Amino acid sequence: MPTLYASLVEYDPDRLAAAVTALRVHTRESERETPFHSHRKGQLVVALHGAVTCETAQGMWIVPPQSAVWIPAGVPHSNRVTLDGQLCFLFIDPDAARMPTTCCTLALTPLLVQMICHLAEQAQDYAPHERTARLAAVLVEELEHSQRQAQPAHLPPPLPMPRHSRLREIARRLAEQPADRSTVAEWGQRHAMSERSFARFVQAETGMSFGRWRRQIHLMVALQRLASGSSVQRVSQDLGYDSVSAFITMFKKTLGKPPARYMAQRQAHPPPPSPTSPPLPTAPYFQPKRTPSWKPN
Repeated sequence: MPTLYASLVEYDPDRLAAAVTALRVHTRESERETPFHSHRKGQLVVALHGAVTCETAQGMWIVPPQSAVWIPAGVPHSNRVTLDGQLCFLFIDPDAARMPTTCCTLALTPLLVQMICHLAEQAQDYAPHERTARLAAVLVEELEHSQRQAQPAHLPPPLPMPRHSRLREIARRLAEQPADRSTVAEWGQRHAMSERSFARFVQAETGMSFGRWRRQIHLMVALQRLASGSSVQRVSQDLGYDSVSAFITMFKKTLGKPPARYMAQRQAHPPPPSPTSPPLPTAPYFQPKRTPSWKPN
């Protein structure tokens, strides 16, 4: 049977009649991202190797290995995958499962991850009486059951995304150049605002102080780079920390564990072997990661 496994593939789950479908993706050559889009079905983005960043108008979620982000039906979003990242998309019709009504990060059991990957290996145009339909039904039941359990505290918090385009550009700049340690006063000066006005601006848009918001961005960048194989020392340097211990303290304060131990636990259950079927010959679903332009006012 054909396998929905590809590095770069255009895939429209809304064209499929099945209520639950899955797609496995491997981005080999470089970081990749999808343009903003939405689906009639809800989407569970499961990170198998590397990390995935999901962005909506309201916020940004980082998905470390063996975790997932749930995106409800109809929510415009963009997904960015790290170099050599592996992930699975699980698409669920709104009437097929009781899932959250807002975007959120979810912890998945190894069993659920295996089931999602196995579903992605099956033909996606299955009929209700076929074995694949029974697999999908059990998968949904397990997923619903997992949501009734208490979610662990180690899941990364979402990053609030401001509505104002000026602050969204600042967020992108801080993600691209995380070692930038410009002060609130310096950011305000670049945008013709006083230090106090700029601080209030950030607080009103994000619900956070500028310092806390920047630390959230640093945490997302750190998880992306650690998941891609960078060392703790290298990530600490890239983020502009004066010492490795200062970076470890920030990381542990938020996620409860030092970065090396946190990533080791997230990677304790490697993904199932990738299918050997060649990529589907269709237009790219992922595009090369864009480099955002930024010009101070």
